[in-house]
Amino acid sequence: MRIGITCYPTYGGSGIVATELGLELAARGHEVHFICYASPIRLDPESARVHYHEVEVSTYPLFQYPPYSLALASRMAEVAEHHRLDLLHVHYALPHSISALLARQMLEPRRLPFVTTLHGTDITLVGADRSYFRITKFAIEHSDGVTCVSEYLRRRTVEVFGVANPIRVITNFVNCELYQPDPERRARGEWAPRGEKVLMHISNFRPVKRVTDCIRILHAVRRHVAAHLVMVGDGPDYTAAQNLACELALEQHVTFLGKQSRVHRLLPLAHVLLLPSEMESFGLVALEAMACGVPPVATRVGGLPELVTHGVDGFLEPVGDIEAQAARVVELLSDSRLYERVSAAARLTAQGRFCSTLIIPQYEQYYREVCEQGAGCA
Repeated sequence: MRIGITCYPTYGGSGIVATELGLELAARGHEVHFICYASPIRLDPESARVHYHEVEVSTYPLFQYPPYSLALASRMAEVAEHHRLDLLHVHYALPHSISALLARQMLEPRRLPFVTTLHGTDITLVGADRSYFRITKFAIEHSDGVTCVSEYLRRRTVEVFGVANPIRVITNFVNCELYQPDPERRARGEWAPRGEKVLMHISNFRPVKRVTDCIRILHAVRRHVAAHLVMVGDGPDYTAAQNLACELALEQHVTFLGKQSRVHRLLPLAHVLLLPSEMESFGLVALEAMACGVPPVATRVGGLPELVTHGVDGFLEPVGDIEAQAARVVELLSDSRLYERVSAAARLTAQGRFCSTLIIPQYEQYYREVCEQGAGCA
């Protein structure tokens, strides 16, 4: 198939999932065209089947804000026509679904179907905002197919918007060959020269991620276990996390790496992943860590309980309960038999339920269903 993919080309989960999906589809023989305002962060096209088409937005004195949605729709239609795309797959409802709808209309009488994948904040935050509610509902209801990354998000979408059209749950996935344990590198202690255990957090450092909780967890853990925290990412709360590390005299025990694109090289170096988020529709970084045999200590919110089985392949505690989360970390790091059991179970969960070899065929089947219903594929 010839598939157009649009996403936010940033470090957020939706952009990462969309990029990884495109690369996996290309590896399976499909022709994939990314249509975005910038090349996606994790896009490293080594295949002749992966193409990137930049959306350029002109600025005019008349426009207070550049009309990106319109430029995107025009570019979608252009790429679809020139490359004879079979369908568009857009990630995140706004504005991508509306742009895809406009592109579909521009190409009439040919019907170009489009699938919308909802990732979380497009429903829980943006879509529920009064000023965006109606257009988000409209975008969902006029998509040829809609998927969600978790059962939690599917239920939340129905509750918030009352949509009647069916929504398919296709979970996030991980390449189990790329993300895997590397005990030899971890044993070399690249981030723990004094033999400390390594805790890691990876996010966009937005308030919903509660990154300062990671600093407080480290502070509590170090009362019992020598540990070092590696913070990967950047965003609004980056400075707050740095300041708190200084206030708690932890500067020597926290490393801030900033944005990194090859997290599969970093995760195997950790002993535990910290994910103290206020909300996660799925928890992609937890899955990536689990594939590397790194148990997550996370919060019991959103779609995380669908991924992590408490006490089996990770731990889930209440949001904001620093002591409980720290206690789980100490428990893991102090009991080698427990750690080995949970680490092995985490890897097995990733392999048995969420490997790309299991999930990508679900997308392929869904594409075929959407195309057959709309009779829009070549």
